[in-house]
Amino acid sequence: MKTAITEMFGIEHPIIQGGMHYVGFAELAAAVSNAGGLGVITGLTQRTPDLLAKEIARCRDMTDRPFGVNLTFLPTFTAPPYPEYIAAIREGGVKVVETAGRSPEQYMPALKAGGIKVIHKCTSVRHSLKAEAIGCDAVSVDGFECGGHPGEDDMPNMILLPRAAEELKIPFVASGGMADARSLVAALAMGAAGMNMGTRFIATKEAPVHENVKNALLKATELDTRLVMRGLRNTERVLNNKGVEQLLEIEREKGRALKIDDIHDQVAGVYPKVMIDGDMDAGAWSCGMVAGLIHDIPTVKELIDRIMADAERIIRQRLTGFLDGVEHRPTVRVIA
Repeated sequence: MKTAITEMFGIEHPIIQGGMHYVGFAELAAAVSNAGGLGVITGLTQRTPDLLAKEIARCRDMTDRPFGVNLTFLPTFTAPPYPEYIAAIREGGVKVVETAGRSPEQYMPALKAGGIKVIHKCTSVRHSLKAEAIGCDAVSVDGFECGGHPGEDDMPNMILLPRAAEELKIPFVASGGMADARSLVAALAMGAAGMNMGTRFIATKEAPVHENVKNALLKATELDTRLVMRGLRNTERVLNNKGVEQLLEIEREKGRALKIDDIHDQVAGVYPKVMIDGDMDAGAWSCGMVAGLIHDIPTVKELIDRIMADAERIIRQRLTGFLDGVEHRPTVRVIA
């Protein structure tokens, strides 16, 4: 399948693995790239630029195909040394960077000087247009269904994606709620040139996380995520657990007086406890509503091959069947 995204990034399938804290290590990124998608290393999971350089080198030992690095620009008083991280990315020969969080505008010259294609994650059309204006090559349009930070507009992808298609001149991928062939075909129908999957890739054999995390995703339904930190206008969608329930109770008690310090124990340092130690009640960790569509733990290659084969069947059989006056039943294989 060829789209503007496969052509731009030099990949076989229009599937991108989004950056995920303590998930996007070399093992997963290489597996996605080797399967024909675009694997992505999560930059700030590596505590220093030197460690990121080593992770890039480790990934390059595992794949000779294109892969990217996620760089999230955080609203902190003591910002990470972003110029040094970008230098590590450039020196490592990485040609795709997924940016997220705050605008990457001040870092665009350094990224472009390295011949790097930039895809910025946006939760609204206005932010997508800003990304286009500052020179981003593509946008990852992130709907309200997503894990992590969905923005404050609460705009689901059935509206957000067609609106992005109406306004943007640069290509975009659909992010949030993406899990299978149905997701990909729907995204393409609404104007996207591919899809970005995060949570779904956690439930794969190569994902370097504790088995408790993968099993939690298998057990979860679409009703098991919660929105936290809404009062701080830093909304995050997370998988429900005891730590999250404590966080929500604190939010209810504090009301408008809530401060980030009030929920420090439920949000700070949670990812190593969950992803490495397997403590599923440690606190808030990003998870999309797409958990309700996760029914197995395949290899990355099995997952991507299945998505692409099923997408072709949906397009060639079911959708053309409507035009021919013959309805074909969906052919996506749902794993019990």
